[in-house]
Amino acid sequence: MTSTSFAEASPNQSFENQWAVETHGLTKRFGENVAVNGVELLVPRGCAFGYLGPNGAGKTTLIRVLLGLTHADSGTMSLLGFPVPKHRAAALARVGAIVDEPRFHGHLTGRQNLQLLAAAREPAARDRIGPALERVGILHRADDRVSKYSMGMRQRLGVAACLIGDPQLLVLDEPMNGLDPAGMHEMRDMILSLVAEGRTVVLSSHLLDEVERTCDAVAIVDRGKIIRQGPISELLAGATVVLQVDCSEPHRARALLEATTIGAAIEVSPPGLGITLSAGTGREVVAEINRVLVEGAISVYRLQEIQASLESWFLSVTSRLGASE
Repeated sequence: MTSTSFAEASPNQSFENQWAVETHGLTKRFGENVAVNGVELLVPRGCAFGYLGPNGAGKTTLIRVLLGLTHADSGTMSLLGFPVPKHRAAALARVGAIVDEPRFHGHLTGRQNLQLLAAAREPAARDRIGPALERVGILHRADDRVSKYSMGMRQRLGVAACLIGDPQLLVLDEPMNGLDPAGMHEMRDMILSLVAEGRTVVLSSHLLDEVERTCDAVAIVDRGKIIRQGPISELLAGATVVLQVDCSEPHRARALLEATTIGAAIEVSPPGLGITLSAGTGREVVAEINRVLVEGAISVYRLQEIQASLESWFLSVTSRLGASE
């Protein structure tokens, strides 16, 4: 079901479909700059989804458009099946979001800040304050002023502020920014636990290693346009593989292999070779490489396939960094 097929339904109706976020042709311009460029985005429910791109790629602008903080120039969108902006209030009642750095009243305690936010929501929100603070691991600092909080604690308080609304969808803009390695690990565990409860978490980030550890699926954005999206495992399955070969005579080994029909890109990388294999290359090719070298009287000490990381795959597909689209 697309966001246009139920545009005339009652705002009291519950719209159920498989997508937590769905956009079609979504575009946002600032003068001559196209910040969001015809975005086609599908975020499955119940997963951690990364929206990735370099700084200035349009990640935050898309989030602001989805939340109604700025209007789209064209296209359609829905959150949790609710078309927005037509049913924005119904959608946002089920959404928690942090856009840019979470901001609070520094002279108030963490608990007091959440009490102010809960006062604008349904009565049950106030009862969720304690559990939310405990859930994000700062209940023991809940009665300290926020001005005394570290960046990581403010990020956690931001997530707690989302949780008092018991959201089905959380949208987090750069949630790992400013965190030390321990803080990143804790944030990652928290996101995974939220997904385990059946919630959907969409996080924008340029920290590719963290996204690879955290997310099930990603969309890659460059210059406002999504250039790839899907489950990480499927995206990386289409990436090249490097075969690292440690051997006794790397230069002669390269000459032997280049004389065959293997057709792989081969570089000398002491103490051996780096051989770039196409996606889906069978194990028989690896066996053939080993056979050629052994029959050529070259001692082979190690053969190791190195799968592409999300970072290396990202660099290969992002036009900003020189690759063609």
